[in-house]
Amino acid sequence: MKQYLLIFLISMVPLIELRGAIPIAMGMDLPVLPSILVCVVGNILPVPFIYFFARKFLIWAQTKPLIGKICSFFAVKGERAGQKLASKAGRGGLALALMLFVGIPLPGTGAWTGTLAASLLDLGPKTTAAAVSLGVIMAGVIMA
Repeated sequence: MKQYLLIFLISMVPLIELRGAIPIAMGMDLPVLPSILVCVVGNILPVPFIYFFARKFLIWAQTKPLIGKICSFFAVKGERAGQKLASKAGRGGLALALMLFVGIPLPGTGAWTGTLAASLLDLGPKTTAAAVSLGVIMAGVIMA
C-alpha cells in the first residue's frame, strides 16, 4: 500500500506527474493496471485546484522575493502553452488540442501545464476537466 501511495503522490507533482510515476511503479514491480489507475487518479486530482486557483496564485506570487522567479517561470510557461494551443487549434478545436497536448507524454506537456494554459485561455472548467482527464488517460496508456 505504501508503494501505491508513493506513486499516487509522485503523479501529483508538477513536471513529473504520471510520466515519472509510471516508470517508478514499473521499477518497483507493481502490477501495470493498478499502477496506471493510481497514477491517473493522482494526476487528475489537482486539475480543479489548478484551474481555479493557480493563475491567481501565480499572479500574486510573482512579486514575492523567495518564490517570484519560479512562479514567473510557471506563469510564462502556461501562457506560452495556451497561446501555442490557441494558434494551432483555433477556438473550436481547443479541447481536442488540449487533450492531445496533455496526452503526448513529453516534458512540460502534462495536466498541470495544460490546465494552467486552459485557465489562461478561459476555456470552461467542464471542457478543461474532460480534455485534461482524457489526455492524462492517454498519456498513462502510452507510458505503460
